[in-house]
Amino acid sequence: VQLQASGGGLVQPGGSLRLSCAASGVTLDYYAIGWFRRAPGKEREWVSCISPSEVTMNYVDSVKGRFTISRDAVKNMAYLQMNSLKPEDTAVYYCAADRVISLRSSRCPKNEHDMDSWGKGTQVTVSS
Repeated sequence: VQLQASGGGLVQPGGSLRLSCAASGVTLDYYAIGWFRRAPGKEREWVSCISPSEVTMNYVDSVKGRFTISRDAVKNMAYLQMNSLKPEDTAVYYCAADRVISLRSSRCPKNEHDMDSWGKGTQVTVSS
């Protein structure tokens, strides 16, 4: 599956952005989706994941209560709604997909090495 993340930009602290992850080539129904980010000078870190069944959604502690992950099967897209953004959220954000066997899978991967497909990142800059 080919993925493309978009929706990044420059936003002031406290602002919001919604990142989108568009898939082409195959339906995302059989994929768990993960969002990762890489801040300047840091390792890439896992941010959030959602299972194919949407039963499982997880977040890194630093974004809990501020970020919301979702997916839309009709549009073949996934999203990351980011509210109350902080300067430390500044990073390149990537969406990634992990192939599963069952539509009812609750798999919600956190390890980048588990992901089968990656999209090009989108830059998010939080600054006043």
